[in-house]
Amino acid sequence: MSEQQGASELTKRVVAGVAMVVVALAAAWAGGTVFAILCAAAATLMFYEWSRMVRGWGFAWQAAGFVYALIPALSLLWIRERAHDGFAQLMWVFLVTWSADIGAYFTGRALGGPKLAPSISPNKTVSGLVGGLVAATLVAGLWVAANHLQARWYLLAPLFAFASAMGDLFESGLKRKAGVKDSGTILPGHGGVLDRLDGLVPVAALAGLTVLLGAAA
Repeated sequence: MSEQQGASELTKRVVAGVAMVVVALAAAWAGGTVFAILCAAAATLMFYEWSRMVRGWGFAWQAAGFVYALIPALSLLWIRERAHDGFAQLMWVFLVTWSADIGAYFTGRALGGPKLAPSISPNKTVSGLVGGLVAATLVAGLWVAANHLQARWYLLAPLFAFASAMGDLFESGLKRKAGVKDSGTILPGHGGVLDRLDGLVPVAALAGLTVLLGAAA
């Protein structure tokens, strides 16, 4: 890829990324039916893309995709509508995921170094993973302090950021098994919905479980 093509691809990626963030933030702020519709739409598209990739692999893979798409959607709805300071808690989930992804992308590009899992995703590096963890910890920490969330969310940020990276690797492995580069083409510069939400899946599920356990304590 030429330098001009690379710059064009990055621009397309940034514009699409900003648009997705704006939509997510607006729906999260609105909550209620608006946010429920967004979660349902995202889960539906995730399941559709998963189903296409695993076609012919058997019923178990289809069922796993249904659970994979449903759990994070329910978790995000639970956090927004049932958690104390639901919007602030939901934003913590988004910020951990987004900052881990962005930090990993730019740190990996800038520093390079040893590959994280070359047999699964040859572009991911150890430096990118570390950069993502640091970015998520700092950004989420600032959000916790600004919104007076419980102290445990400081400690959970790097752990959940690591889970986000593993979610990304899992989806990369799934694509490699399916023999496809992207899960879809609906998002310019990003591929499919699964490609964008793979890191959010474990973070949303773990955060939802944390909120649930905290409410039951």
